[in-house]
Amino acid sequence: MARQQECLRDLYTFGSDAELAGRWLDALVEDCRAGRAKEVRGMAGTLKRWRDQILAFHTTGASNGPTEGLNSIIKKVKRVAAGFRSFANYRLRILLAVGACNWSLLGTAPR
Repeated sequence: MARQQECLRDLYTFGSDAELAGRWLDALVEDCRAGRAKEVRGMAGTLKRWRDQILAFHTTGASNGPTEGLNSIIKKVKRVAAGFRSFANYRLRILLAVGACNWSLLGTAPR
């Protein structure tokens, strides 16, 4: 399993060479299919189903990393707060946490 994980990680080092990445991914799928562990064989099916989306990174360079990072911050704010009664306060706390608070728009600019 560790070898397959490393191969999947290496897939993202090919930059914009989608053709090379595609061949690498196909070889990884075959390697997973031959794996002894049920989880590794299951990973082969997942990689095959998501092939186009995985390879899209090599043509677009797009990643959902920033979105996942923002979601993580929002979940942390919610967990630390132990519940908000006001959506406005919840929203403000999130904006403060991500450093996107524009005080002049909130009508509460410090004097």
